[in-house]
Amino acid sequence: EVQVAESGGGLVQAGGSLRLSCATSGFTFDDYVIAWFRQAPGKGREGVSCIGTSRDEATYYADSVKGRFTISRDNAKNTVYLQMYSLNPEDTAVYYCAAGGRQARQSCRNSQYYSHSYYDVPTLYDYWGQGTQVTVSS
Repeated sequence: EVQVAESGGGLVQAGGSLRLSCATSGFTFDDYVIAWFRQAPGKGREGVSCIGTSRDEATYYADSVKGRFTISRDNAKNTVYLQMYSLNPEDTAVYYCAAGGRQARQSCRNSQYYSHSYYDVPTLYDYWGQGTQVTVSS
């Protein structure tokens, strides 16, 4: 059974930090790209970041989080992390992680290579978590 579970969300003041975790099981973790998306109230789902497999080590960040967020993966634990610094109220959203196979891997690599968001198409991803709420107060 495939499981994808986000954790680490919460309430934080502007300027603060949080680390989100995405724990997975039930599939070959290092064959899959992991991406983080977020959805604020009344808005569509937005891509935040992606991280490739150990074979390509691609990473990409949305402009809105570049320089403040860091994505990493621990293949021994089948877990991806999103370290978030300098949070501001515009970061308030439900954060989701998603796992994608071959097309998502190519899209994350292309995003890094061309410095353009190709990875942030939700239909590229096979498995999704239920989300974790991040609320940043001003």
